[in-house]
Amino acid sequence: MFFIDTVETAGLGNRGYLAGGSRSAVVIDPPRDIDRVIGAAARSGVRISHVVETHLHNDHVSGGLHLAQVTGAAYLVPSGARVSFARTAVDDGDTVVVDGASGLTLRALATPGHTPHHTAYVLEERGVPVAVFTGGSLLLGTVGRPDLVEPRLTGHLARAQHASARRLAGTLPDDTAVLPTHGFGSFCASAPAASGAATIGGQKTANAALTHDVDAFVADLLAGLDDVPAYYTHMGPANAAGPAPVDLTPAGAADADEIAERLAAGEWVVDLRHRVAFAAGHVAGTVNFETDGQFATWLAWLVPWGRPVTLLGDSDDQVAYAQRELVRVGIDRPAAAATGGPAAWLTAGEKPVSFPRARFDDLAAVHPREGLVVLDVRRTAERAAGAVPGSVHLPLHHLPRALGDLPDGQVWVHCAGGARAAVAASLLDAAGRAVVAVDDTFEPDRPW
Repeated sequence: MFFIDTVETAGLGNRGYLAGGSRSAVVIDPPRDIDRVIGAAARSGVRISHVVETHLHNDHVSGGLHLAQVTGAAYLVPSGARVSFARTAVDDGDTVVVDGASGLTLRALATPGHTPHHTAYVLEERGVPVAVFTGGSLLLGTVGRPDLVEPRLTGHLARAQHASARRLAGTLPDDTAVLPTHGFGSFCASAPAASGAATIGGQKTANAALTHDVDAFVADLLAGLDDVPAYYTHMGPANAAGPAPVDLTPAGAADADEIAERLAAGEWVVDLRHRVAFAAGHVAGTVNFETDGQFATWLAWLVPWGRPVTLLGDSDDQVAYAQRELVRVGIDRPAAAATGGPAAWLTAGEKPVSFPRARFDDLAAVHPREGLVVLDVRRTAERAAGAVPGSVHLPLHHLPRALGDLPDGQVWVHCAGGARAAVAASLLDAAGRAVVAVDDTFEPDRPW
């Protein structure tokens, strides 16, 4: 008998896996905060014998090296990945015993495309494939992006993705479970996950790589690629160098004077509270990244890399949650932290600032109007489905560098559901612009 536990990192849209038998287990693509993996292994009563990477990750810092060091497990990394630490190099067809008593082995299958060295791993029970850990190769209904390594390789890697998906489908039985790392909201996926059974057989009818010829597949794949998060450029080198262990001890407590000093120095002071609370009252100059959803991805994308970050939260638990999310994307230590609320974060005589929130009905009642700017911060593919007439389009990740380019006037900012608009509104407010945050669901077919 075997088991497979999923280690979910929802904020990154990724999954790692713990798979094993009665005595030992293998970990595939572990998150950086390895305590979650160690806890899962302890609950299953197994020893971690192997830690494996499907590829050098571009969207997060891996916990693989640290996990292998802590547990004494063998650390398997594709041989084509150029790294600066000792590891067991894996080549196509290599096999390791995961749990001999349970008849479990892991077999490597070269699946280039997401990266040139990408490798999938087939879990076999007494020689029969039961699951394949596909990393960033065959995802559910799609494949991993081929454009994260080197622009000149993108077309070649797109074709390799098609061939790799076909190899998996042609090699493995239809009932083999497909267990990807990316594709659950990750920007490493080339498209959103589609419906269809998470098996090889299910993907044969649901995955474009298996239903389209290579030319049509590549054309659609390349046409659908959007901007790459800016922080990705730092993740590959960090993983190749060998990430340091994480430090999740609480950051030093900041009082109101220190918060003011950090703001004056140009550092980022991030208010983690819900967007409704932030809009109602906050410290001038702070920015709002509520901890729901893809908090860490967006913050890492927008903050100038290496700029000190101070965290303000409702509670110690909220700050600790944010700190854990941020280490996964390479923001290792907050400069400082504070909890409580604006009353505790304001210096003597300082007043909280605020801005109004609205719905699309409110916008329709005043737009168009002289001196009113409608700012759409959705991504390009989202806007293609419909937009507010006369609106300015500036995807959220471009906003920090383009604040001075917006037309004069009161800015009504919107996205698809309100969360990104709240971030944008806080950036505009911190820059001294009059802003209204549209906190509502965008309807592409709405008549304006």
